Amino acid sequence: MANKIEIGHGSGGLMTQELIQELFMKYFDNQWLKAEGDSAIVDSTHQKIAFTTDSYVINPLFFPGGDLGKLAVCGTVNDLAVTGARPSYLTAGFIIEEGLSLETLENIVKSMKAEADKAGVHIVAGDTKVVEKGQADRLFINTSGMGFVDELHKNLANGKLITEGDRVWVNGTLGDHEAAIMNAREAYFENSRLESDCASLNGLIRELLDRCNTIRFIRDITRGGLAGILHEVAGMSSLGFEINEDKIPISEGVQAFCESLGYEPLHMACEGKCIVIADESEAERVASIMKNHEFGKNAAQIGQITKEHPGDVVLDTMIGGRRLLEPPRAAKVPRIC
Repeated sequence: MANKIEIGHGSGGLMTQELIQELFMKYFDNQWLKAEGDSAIVDSTHQKIAFTTDSYVINPLFFPGGDLGKLAVCGTVNDLAVTGARPSYLTAGFIIEEGLSLETLENIVKSMKAEADKAGVHIVAGDTKVVEKGQADRLFINTSGMGFVDELHKNLANGKLITEGDRVWVNGTLGDHEAAIMNAREAYFENSRLESDCASLNGLIRELLDRCNTIRFIRDITRGGLAGILHEVAGMSSLGFEINEDKIPISEGVQAFCESLGYEPLHMACEGKCIVIADESEAERVASIMKNHEFGKNAAQIGQITKEHPGDVVLDTMIGGRRLLEPPRAAKVPRIC
């Protein structure tokens, strides 16, 4: 590992995994952290509880499809929901740079309230710190979350349920969030309709868990994009993925954006998308539930689980070939979430 922190350590790719494994796991090692889920599942007196925390430093604060406040709620709600938890309570910590307008802060807080109400969660505690001008970039937010986990879903986050032959879905088009943020920041295409997919997915995930019997795994697709998530899951399950490139939903806008600037859309972050792994027998039901939900209209089955190449992700390309889908190694653009 490098002897200093680089931008790539926040990419969600290989450098991030090195930092987690070689530093944080070294000192914070415990049974809950080793599970490597988006939330830690712990026992309480009566039922299991999921805890998670995340910090949001996105630039710009406001972007097509959302803002820092909405993102801070959605991101933490999704991290709870994909572990099988029912998100219930959030805390919010604000690090504010001196000089930020009260109007800007109020708009961010109002957005947090609106998204929390939509997701059915409560912001029950918080903290505020103000630092001198020049010591931060306007506003950073940390949200921690807690939810309750049914015994039935206690292993949803650790990959232990995944088996050969399981099918893989995504709930919609990929790369929308990162493309929208990059374009909002740099104004590459002034008339672009690129928009973040920022959304709380707990409603969709709850429908899947309540109405299906063989959901093996769910994970939200954030930093590192689809490629990063698939490699993470392949590593934890010691299985492989076979993914059909022509089945992966990518909008024309994101495809054009990536082709113009040389980006790989499967490495691009989302904030309202997840992968779902379930038994082949429930393929029609999973597809139907997704497509009938507001956040799953463009859902698609994109591949399956295999034992043939454990730890690898193989892409069946549109031109009829096969290639290994590489994980992202470093962040091209920081502060996308």
